[in-house]
Order: sequence, then structure tokens, then C-alpha cells
Amino acid sequence: MVALILLGSFTWSFGTALTANNQQSEALKAVEWLRGHGGGQFLRVAEDVWYTWHQPPKGGTPPKGAILDTSATKTTTAAASPASGPPHLPTPANVVPFVSNPLPGEGVWQPEGRTVSGLHGLYVTTMRPDPVHTSLVAGLAWMDPKLLSFTLFAGGAEPGGGPWPNMGPVNPSQASSLVAAFNSGFRMVDARGGYYSNGRMADPLVNGQASFVIYSNGTADVISWKDGQNVPSNVVSVRQNLSMIINNGKITPGVNSPNYKQWGATVGNSVLVWRSGVGVTSNGAIVYAAGPGLSVQSLAALLQRAGAVRAMEMDINSAWVDYFYFNPPAGGLAAPSNGTRLVYNMERPPQRYFEGTARDFIGVFARPSSG
Repeated sequence: MVALILLGSFTWSFGTALTANNQQSEALKAVEWLRGHGGGQFLRVAEDVWYTWHQPPKGGTPPKGAILDTSATKTTTAAASPASGPPHLPTPANVVPFVSNPLPGEGVWQPEGRTVSGLHGLYVTTMRPDPVHTSLVAGLAWMDPKLLSFTLFAGGAEPGGGPWPNMGPVNPSQASSLVAAFNSGFRMVDARGGYYSNGRMADPLVNGQASFVIYSNGTADVISWKDGQNVPSNVVSVRQNLSMIINNGKITPGVNSPNYKQWGATVGNSVLVWRSGVGVTSNGAIVYAAGPGLSVQSLAALLQRAGAVRAMEMDINSAWVDYFYFNPPAGGLAAPSNGTRLVYNMERPPQRYFEGTARDFIGVFARPSSG
């Protein structure tokens, strides 16, 4: 009887996980179930073996089209007349490539997404992440919080405790101003931090942990949290994930920690995998970076090269790292059909956040007077 009860409990739990409507493949659902039921150590060993035997190639060149073509770069009012229009940040300076022989367009910012009074609040670029793995391509996104606002969306499973005021998928009214969407952090059980949104605490906030903070005016910041559970009244959302990887303009020594638990539930800091991160520049712009074959150190270097003075790692592994930007027709809705991956070989398609998703994510929206 005990055996039957245990078998029935396992069958119900595992079966429920496999049939969940959250876009994941059956294999990925099985891995997530195992990770959530005491199998983290087994997965760590398995992933270490896998990544050891599947290191990214050294040398080579990216596939044709992997580096964004900037030959027909869109012109913007911001570029032509920085003082005109609504308040906005100066157009970002191009990013200096890591390689000595950059390809055309490498590190050159390209304006994308719907505009605000003719101004672009989003710029994207692609570049090789280091001078060794020269066939790999990483992506960078620069977002102006004077023209764009940020919203933390809860997923179906993370952080749990729903419903939440903002919860995936993106609905049509939100799609009317959506500019971009990108992945959040680890599952809360692995994030070593908390989750707060709209007056509710899903998981307690932890002082000293890296935090993506969204304020009541829609702006965002990346900080080391210091307020405990006493969330300031002007803070709408706080999503914590691990420790800071850049602070005071410098890459933190912790990125070289040999403790695998410092930077991932299963893989260590030096394992080269898909990684993502987000940071803030000295003038308040939000920058996002992601790509394959990244260590925590090379992710931090990408964000620092893009101007981040504070930054944090977000999610890792190909199934969870994604950034999509949308170019709908004037006055139209953002939709999978007008969405684009930041990096050409990101695994998930642009419809991810328009359908049920297990994980929380960040939505980026044009402020009023969008074009």
C-alpha cells in the first residue's frame, strides 16, 4: 500500500508537470520537475559533464547575418537633434568590440521598436563576446527610461502565489505599447533573494543581493538591496537574483568564485553557457546583455563595455535566456509576427510571452505619445 501511494503521488506530480501549459518541451518540464524535487545535485553533475564535453569552439567567424546589418540604420530625431522632443537620454556611443578585426556593424547601435514622439528609446547591437570564441555572437540592448517604462510580470509558476496584477501572457491592451520583453532571473528557490511586487512579498528580500528595482514612475535600477522588508513607498517591484557582478563601475571579485552555488544552481561561474544580465549606466539607461558561451566574468565584461556601472546576472541556459523587440506598424500591436530575437540563435521564439509562461519576465513599454 505504501508503495502504491508513493507511486501514485509520483505519477500525479510528474504527470501534472509534464502536462502543464507553459510552452516548455516535455524534456525541459522533466528537468524542471527533477530540479524542484531534490535532483539539483544530480543535474549539476550531469550539466558539468555535458558542458565539459561540449565547450564552444575557439576561433572561426559567425554565420552570415548573425551580426546585425547597420548599413540601412534608421534615422531618428534624437540622433539629428538631441535637444528636441520629450526628455530623453543622449544616443549611446557605439560599443568597442573585443576583437581586433571587428565585422561590419559589430558594436554599432541600431534603433529599434516603436517611437515616442519620433524618438527611439531602444537601441540594440551584436558583437563577439571575447577575442577567443570568435564564431559566437552576443547581443546588447540599451533602453532609455525617460522614453520607456518597465513592468515586472509574474509567470505561471514563478514566483507563485498568483494571481498578480501583472501576469503573463501579454494582453492586447499591453501590446499596444510594448517595445521589448526579456527574461528575469532564476527560479526563486535558486535565486537566493526575494520577489516583491505591487505591495506583495512573494519571497523575503535579502539585503546585499543584486536587485532589479522598478519605481512608481516606471523607471528601473540595478542595486544592492539595503532596505530589508521595509520597501520604500516609491518602489513597485523588486526582483532579486544572486549577487552584483558590477558595482561602482568595476567587475566584482565574486565573478571568479570557485563555488558553483555562487552563480548557478547547477553550473559554476566559469562554465561557458548561455547567460543573461542587466545593468544600469551612469546616466540611468538600462542595458541588457545575453549570448552563448559566456562565463560570469565575460557577461560582466559585456555589460561593462556597454557602459553599466552596476549589473547583475539574470537567468542562464538556452531555454531561459531571451530578449525580443517588436516593430509593429504605426499605431499597431506588438505581436510575434513583428518580434525579433536579440541574438539570432536564441532558442525561444518571440511568441513566448504572448502565451502561457512558467517564468516571470520584464516588459518594456513606450511612454505615452508613442508613434
